Amino acid sequence: MSVKIGFVSLGCAKNLMDTEVMLKLLTDAGYEITPEDTEADIIVINTCAFLEEARREAIDNILDVAWLKENRSLRGIVVTGCLPERYRDEIMKEMPEIDAALGVGSVHNIVNAVRAVERGEKYESYGDRDEAPLGGDRVVTTEAYAYIKIAEGCDNHCTYCAIPSIRGRHRSRTMEDIIAEAKSVESLGVGELILVAQDTTRYGIDIYGEYKLPELLHRLAKETKIPWLRIMYCYPDKITDELIEELRNNDRVVKYIDLPIQHVSENVLRRMNRHGGEEAVRDAVKRLREGVPGITIRTTAIVGFPGETEEEFCELCEFIKEAKFDRFGAFTYSREEGTPAYDFPDQIDEQVKQDRYDRIMALQLPITAGKNRKKLGKTIDVIYEGYDYVSESCFGRSAADAPDIDGKVYFACPEKMRPREGEIVRVRVTDTLDYDLTGELVGGKGKKR
Repeated sequence: MSVKIGFVSLGCAKNLMDTEVMLKLLTDAGYEITPEDTEADIIVINTCAFLEEARREAIDNILDVAWLKENRSLRGIVVTGCLPERYRDEIMKEMPEIDAALGVGSVHNIVNAVRAVERGEKYESYGDRDEAPLGGDRVVTTEAYAYIKIAEGCDNHCTYCAIPSIRGRHRSRTMEDIIAEAKSVESLGVGELILVAQDTTRYGIDIYGEYKLPELLHRLAKETKIPWLRIMYCYPDKITDELIEELRNNDRVVKYIDLPIQHVSENVLRRMNRHGGEEAVRDAVKRLREGVPGITIRTTAIVGFPGETEEEFCELCEFIKEAKFDRFGAFTYSREEGTPAYDFPDQIDEQVKQDRYDRIMALQLPITAGKNRKKLGKTIDVIYEGYDYVSESCFGRSAADAPDIDGKVYFACPEKMRPREGEIVRVRVTDTLDYDLTGELVGGKGKKR
């Protein structure tokens, strides 16, 4: 009887792809993957440790699974990813429930870790985070869409961020490697390919000597037939004219960009070590709106950064009202050990942070609602993702919505006419919710891109 492996994948899309690589390695080694924790012999928990909230979630999951080890037939726990990477020296000592730990540079050693646990041995592997493999065959766990990691690590060194110490320096994959993986994903019939990295706009600078994201998008559109291409995690100071031109002219690239600004106050941005400062933020938004008609701009901001005054917070609020971002999310500053900002003076009280968060999100709600109302009566392309049994309707996303972080489109559709996952259909918008749309299927597939 084969050993059954359960998986818990936490954190971002980049983490999910690491999980998918481990799934492939384990299945190739003859292990059976089970979705039921209670059936598993060994459970792998791939963790995030970017923020305090993510660490708490990871630890809670480890303790939940440890209960199965104490009270059921679970034989071992393997913890991988950012949590063991960030706490190499402490994790196995502080959490004896863990049988094996792999850092982000060692996920390719998952088979060795599982075999050690089978033998009743403790196992740890961390490797060089700057030299970790950048890709690998994987089991794609999403159906309508798939992510593809175009680079790993980060060289931006924002003062609040622990990513460089966890994921290492920025390393781009070659275009040939990315395109080969994209073709493999295309064979699965996905309708959307989503490009991710810690900073996608930096893609290529380390191996080609210049920013190559526009060329990569062009080649992906030319060498695959995946209908939608989407880019995430773009930095304002690296929005080049070439990228804007590709966004405008490439019909397969959805007119959407994820552009985390984090703030707009020059003083705050300087303390954050955000390259380009206020001018880069304002210029990027202006040029994108002018250069790509109808583009959806998604952004995020941090409130309560050390030393942020009420005036600086109000400056950010005014910019949010002025820019009218299509999609917006805010975070309260998380004080992270090992980052420069951890030791900054003038740390902000947690209640003040929460108050600022509530205020800025209240500003955005009517902006989003107003933009959604403008879509009433219009027919839009929607990538079908599944059926919701609670609302008894089909659902998917428009080109203006990325998975998990943006809204959805719900629409009625007879069972015999339901599309396959990843198919792009046409939906007429009939009503709006806070962040979602509802509509009706108008027949036929969506236009080819």
